Amino acid sequence: MSWESILIQLLNGLAGASSLFLVAAGLSLIFGVTRIVNFAHGSLYMLGMYLAVWLSGRVGFWVAVPLAAVSVGLVGFFIEFFLLKKIYKAPELLQLLATFALALVIKDAALWAWGPEDMLGPRAPGFSGAVNIAGSAVPQYDLLLILLGPLVLVFLQLVLSKTRWGILVRAASEDREMAGALGVNQRWLFTGVFVLGALLAGLGGALQIPREPASLNVDLRVISDAFVVVVVGGLGSIPGAFLAALLIAEAKAFCTGLGYSEATLVIEFVIMAAVLVWRPWGLLGRAQAPAKNPGFAQAPAEFPARKVFIAGAVLLAVLALLPVAAGGYTLVLLTDMLVFALFATSLHFIMGPGGLYSFGHAAYFGIGAYAAGILVLNKITTMEFALALAPLAAGLGALLFGWFCVRLSGVYSAMLTLAFAQIAWSAAFQWNALTGGSNGMVGIWPAPWLASKTAYYYLTLILCAAAISFFWRAIHSPFGYALRAGRDSPQRADASGIDVRAVQWAAFTIAGLAAGVAGSLYAFSKGSISPESLGIQRSVDGLVMVMLGGIQTLTGPLWGAALFTWLQDATARNLDYWRAVTGMVILALVLLLPNGIGSFFQKKK
Repeated sequence: MSWESILIQLLNGLAGASSLFLVAAGLSLIFGVTRIVNFAHGSLYMLGMYLAVWLSGRVGFWVAVPLAAVSVGLVGFFIEFFLLKKIYKAPELLQLLATFALALVIKDAALWAWGPEDMLGPRAPGFSGAVNIAGSAVPQYDLLLILLGPLVLVFLQLVLSKTRWGILVRAASEDREMAGALGVNQRWLFTGVFVLGALLAGLGGALQIPREPASLNVDLRVISDAFVVVVVGGLGSIPGAFLAALLIAEAKAFCTGLGYSEATLVIEFVIMAAVLVWRPWGLLGRAQAPAKNPGFAQAPAEFPARKVFIAGAVLLAVLALLPVAAGGYTLVLLTDMLVFALFATSLHFIMGPGGLYSFGHAAYFGIGAYAAGILVLNKITTMEFALALAPLAAGLGALLFGWFCVRLSGVYSAMLTLAFAQIAWSAAFQWNALTGGSNGMVGIWPAPWLASKTAYYYLTLILCAAAISFFWRAIHSPFGYALRAGRDSPQRADASGIDVRAVQWAAFTIAGLAAGVAGSLYAFSKGSISPESLGIQRSVDGLVMVMLGGIQTLTGPLWGAALFTWLQDATARNLDYWRAVTGMVILALVLLLPNGIGSFFQKKK
């Protein structure tokens, strides 16, 4: 590559870094002070894009950009004031669930207001031309963005270091309890930080419209990129976010320039995995102090009473008799519920008793599904043996990834699980010869004796019930007690002779293997598999199921999986704006039943 090409790619990377920094800076500010992992931040970016395109035709581009940013900041005010204030003391994952529901509502609001088609924005007046640099035409607007990123960084640093408000923000990010004890009005401080973070997200989206169209799918991509930048830079560090944005944007630009454009799908997650393994708190981050009110702290779980076993037996009997009265589609839906109940239970096993976050549990679900498809379609073995062998591939993946993940904690561990999941997704998406690439794999059907919906439903019921029973028994075994000891007090557990990391690693592997069972059952149920089965959305679905059901109950994942699967199916088939309905139901449950649906049934016992 010539020096001219290197310079051009460097400039492309700098322009991309500025756009990425704007949205990541807002997310970093919000997390640094409120400790909320705001999943709706990408939706605010998307909203800024749509508003800027819509306003540009009415007031002009340069008025539309700040107006869109301020409008998104106002939306952030209402979100924080009317929703987030009610859940600041809730566990982090419950907050994540609430912001995920908000993302669903905002997406359908954009769909209602502007329709499903992408919206093209105008060129920036005065910056619509190009400058000849090293024999190549570089857009003037890119040069403007290159200048804007550092200016925003300097502005934020001055605000945080030279103003009273900024000093209070830094104090709250260091120690919220001490800041409150000194008389800092944290409520209004949190509101101001969230509004500023939302405004930055809206500004980042608005400034992007001359470079790409406003799209309903941009929110998930942007929040994924922003999470990576914030974690690589160090949670709560604005300079760290700027450095990480530079590193990731330049890596993507040079991958494209060298002819490896496919690598841009995964390079940021490879960088994140490498940084977290080398420096567990990010480039400029610091080790997080142990939580004073950890979200997973709970009373020791008691072995289920006899009436619980009776209720379970009655439920199994009802499920076994349902095919007598249920039609074909009902059996398909029930099969999905059983599969996702196992998927959610396996995730709950490491989140509840294990105290481990995972934003990438779908990796093992997808690996199991793909392994089953590969074994059958390539005639390596029969369907029955594929169903037995495929989960082992998922277990091996969990064994490998888990070795790294259990060495971190909190959000850093969760983001490392996401990094590994995205690497697995990228392999499935691009390995055309083995996985079918973006088209996936089709023709993955069960054996003839399981071809009917009824027969396959019974197989799924038996396998899922057995696996879920295994998890419940394991939680009340010596292994389960050791796992919970490592969750509640790792120092005391270690002093007692428990190898906390080894126990967590074993639990991570077992959970991955069980997710592989669910994935292989899902593949044979649908007859096909696609990369979406390993994607971020599937992992988020699993988190939603666990949190909806309640992380402090054994049956919570079952109720959560059943409700979420039914809700998605019922609303998607009957309503145009089904995401908004699903989001509002989730928000209602978060506010009314913060401990999940399972806690409601516990109270009724």
